[in-house]
Amino acid sequence: MNARKFGFAHCFGMPFWYMAMVIALLSLPGCSSQKEAELIKHPNVLFISIDDLNDWVEPLAGNSQALTPSLDRFSKMSVNFTRNYAPSPGCNPSRSAMLTGLHTYSSGMYSNYQDWRNVPKLQEVQTIGQHFRNNGYYTAGAGKIFHYSQVDTLGWDDYYPSIKNPMPQEHFPEKRPANMPPFKYMYNMFDWGPLTISDEETADFESVNYISRQLEKAHDKPFFLAAGIYRPHLPWHAPQKYFDKFPLESIKKPKLLENDISDLGPVAKEIITRGGNYHKHVVEAGQWKKAIQGYLASIAYADAMVGRLLQALEASPHADNTIVVIWSDHGWQLGEKEHWRKFALWENVLRTVMMIKVPEGLEKMPQGSANGIPTSNLTSLLDIYPTLVDLCNLPGRSDFDGVSLRSMLTNPQENVARPIISTYDYGSFSIRYENWHYIKYIDDSEELYNLEDDPEEWHNLAMNEGLADIKNQLAGFIPENPIDLPEVSLIELMEHHVPPFRSKEYFFSQERQDWMKRFE
Repeated sequence: MNARKFGFAHCFGMPFWYMAMVIALLSLPGCSSQKEAELIKHPNVLFISIDDLNDWVEPLAGNSQALTPSLDRFSKMSVNFTRNYAPSPGCNPSRSAMLTGLHTYSSGMYSNYQDWRNVPKLQEVQTIGQHFRNNGYYTAGAGKIFHYSQVDTLGWDDYYPSIKNPMPQEHFPEKRPANMPPFKYMYNMFDWGPLTISDEETADFESVNYISRQLEKAHDKPFFLAAGIYRPHLPWHAPQKYFDKFPLESIKKPKLLENDISDLGPVAKEIITRGGNYHKHVVEAGQWKKAIQGYLASIAYADAMVGRLLQALEASPHADNTIVVIWSDHGWQLGEKEHWRKFALWENVLRTVMMIKVPEGLEKMPQGSANGIPTSNLTSLLDIYPTLVDLCNLPGRSDFDGVSLRSMLTNPQENVARPIISTYDYGSFSIRYENWHYIKYIDDSEELYNLEDDPEEWHNLAMNEGLADIKNQLAGFIPENPIDLPEVSLIELMEHHVPPFRSKEYFFSQERQDWMKRFE
């Protein structure tokens, strides 16, 4: 019996002996067990990934121009982790780490130019899909969850379009490139412009529609449903109506500081200009505002796809017994520090979306998550896997590099001091701790920022002797023996690729220097 409904008004006119009997019956062990049995031991999971989505979204307030009503609404229905970070600023290493539970430095999976399935350490662990599937869950997915064709064939009962072909066919403008003039070694998807098609004709809609149909069904097992939304990954093509939301004359460029990169070391400067110097070419082509418009339009489109998924869940029979997780694999830069794309260790490349909603009535969390209360504690995408294992009552693992956030979901304002580590390739580390951000590159060059005073990371304090103790403390969080990048996992490089840092020896080798000369 619901104690909130059993009020005094219901008791008037009842004999005392009758009330005493009711109270006694409610106290019997059998009644208590029945009430406990109503708690959900194995809740469903809706797992929504958004590719290359940076902190511009409204829940993270990184850019006032972004329009993300669905994400903003969900942030008020969930716990919003406002200082959450990616394990790596590349799709493949970030996703592989999060989906296997092992950080890059624990596995050797550092780069987009590896196949995670050929990393020996990762062959020893279960992916999140495998873990749920092997413990009684129905698992299905659509779109990009792992990195393109590097699919997890053992993790899914079903997948759209198929387990070995995980991504629906993309649409492109008739004229290509639509806007960005190609330059030597440019990534051929570095382009933007509207599409003259409806939402229903887009690739991400197909993925969302498949997952929505799964939500409509009655399932005889708890489910783990993964929806991979590809936008705002390049190319930034979306239906025209999303571009119309951002008139070109209203577009604002990111804040820049003159000579911002003068206090950076050699590796940071190489990261900025590598691949043919994107910033130089975007500016010379007069495409900066158009590019920002394309990214904002792609974010708005992705947000609409998230909204469709959330509406499908709310209309389904599973709305009250499904955990929802929304996350992005890493951020993106559009000219900050004269840098474009990801593949860097600065704050707005590593800071990323993570929001979790836990329904009431779970055995592990009867009261549900403290929805609408954001947390500023530092967290990592690596925390998602152990959190879901915990909440869903699945067998744990002793080798997780993340931690369960169950306590933080209950009390988001609880203060938890903890360093968060990210890597770029082998040997370059980012350490976020309290308000500090420390970066140490493979060549031992360093950056140090106080984000409370300098949120744009314009002033590198690494050479400030008065901060030596803080810098040494942060450097002490760097793993002492990171696993080497296993060469057996490397894929064949394309002409525009930048070879990953495999080791210090390779970084300084003639072989690498010869390859990098093409970008000069």
